[in-house]
Amino acid sequence: MPGELRSADLLVLLVYLIGVFGMGCWFARKQKTSRDFMAAGGNLAGWTVGLSIFGTYVSSIGFLGNTGKAFGADWSSWVFGLSLPIGAWIAVRAFVPMYRANGDISAYAHLERRFGPWARMLAVAFYLLLQLGRIGVILYLVALALAPLTGWDLRTIIVVMGVMVTIYTLLGGIEAVIWTDVVQSVVLTLGAALCLGVLLMRMPEGPGQVWEIAQAADKFDLGGFRLVLHEPSFWLVLVYGIFINLQNFGVDQGFVQRYATARSEAAAKRSVWLGAWLFLPASTLFFLIGTSLYAFYQAQPDLLPADVAAEPDRVYPYFMVTQLPDGVTGVLIAAIFAAAMSSVDTSLNSSATLVHSDFFKRLRPDMSERQSMRVLRGATLGWGLVGTAAAMAIIGQKSALDAWWNLQGIFGGGLLGLFLLGLIVKKAGNPVAMVSVGLGTAVIAYLALSGQTALHKHFTIILGTSTMVIVGFLLSAWRRA
Repeated sequence: MPGELRSADLLVLLVYLIGVFGMGCWFARKQKTSRDFMAAGGNLAGWTVGLSIFGTYVSSIGFLGNTGKAFGADWSSWVFGLSLPIGAWIAVRAFVPMYRANGDISAYAHLERRFGPWARMLAVAFYLLLQLGRIGVILYLVALALAPLTGWDLRTIIVVMGVMVTIYTLLGGIEAVIWTDVVQSVVLTLGAALCLGVLLMRMPEGPGQVWEIAQAADKFDLGGFRLVLHEPSFWLVLVYGIFINLQNFGVDQGFVQRYATARSEAAAKRSVWLGAWLFLPASTLFFLIGTSLYAFYQAQPDLLPADVAAEPDRVYPYFMVTQLPDGVTGVLIAAIFAAAMSSVDTSLNSSATLVHSDFFKRLRPDMSERQSMRVLRGATLGWGLVGTAAAMAIIGQKSALDAWWNLQGIFGGGLLGLFLLGLIVKKAGNPVAMVSVGLGTAVIAYLALSGQTALHKHFTIILGTSTMVIVGFLLSAWRRA
């Protein structure tokens, strides 16, 4: 029954959590310098970094959210995965060489060289606010999914996860983050594959029944190829995905920092390709689970309560706890923990790195290694505590979650627009950049917060970012003329 975690499942979960926590703490012995903490000494293999990128990409929101979308709607959101190879191609040609050449740990140091201190500080502020909200939202949503599975209190789950991730990230630095992400990406994929196998084998008329039911309900629809502005068509989701992945590969500190951990530029490029190509089959797996869940409960409607069916995101957790054999549920719950932890530990380490590199080290270049490590660990602890507190504050406030996603569009779009402006419009100077960012951010804020329905929400980052680049280009041309 929901809320009653069986002994075998509890054992699997505890073994997994203790193992991951212990492995993360093991890397504490290797943290001799601040560069070890932030970049693992720049000595990791490309496949290791690539699995870490993949693990970070597949957050708990994607792990649970994609199945819910496939169950409640269709495969239109799956098109997002097709944009990753495009983003990876741009990253290995432009972003990786640029960051490896300048040797910066911070993704935003070049903005100071390009536009001045204001651009760097604005980007860092945007990123830190994003990560604070991201940690809180992920911890809260995972607790929301796990509470009915385990019977544990929301606050207990949030605190346990927040404390565990903070401690092993604080002790082991980026190397602990990357290696635990490697393990977590394997657990996550294994758990999803097990679930799909059980689903297919339990169809009353065999696995082929999934295809028949899903086809009859148009569950494999990709959104259509028509050009519309208010619906997520194939082309809109693809373009949206390209913009989001330019943001991830180009300006997200969590990704950029991983380029520095690879032992060579070639290894860094291989890691980007590996992370991108792994996401597509993983995303397909999650959508297959959602579609199979739809077929499973269509064939046996008496197995799904009406209140659960009304909320697609609840169906996957409900199936786990009511239909999976002993032990397998524990693997799936561990996979949900894995998806959350691989996102939160990245946010903690990247935020601590920016606090050190963009504030303390920038203002005090002569800081000793002892002082640097104190700042890095203190920032990790502080961000972990504040992020956990943010998750506790979100409990029961759905409107706060909606507001957070809107603010994410504002901050994320502002970061990408400023970055692309400096990269594309070579003649854009400080005044032009300030005006362009201001106008672009205003467009993003209007689209995100006004409640307009003429344009789909995916247009927010597309139009906002494009506004910054186009306005910057026109103003630069006008100034030259």
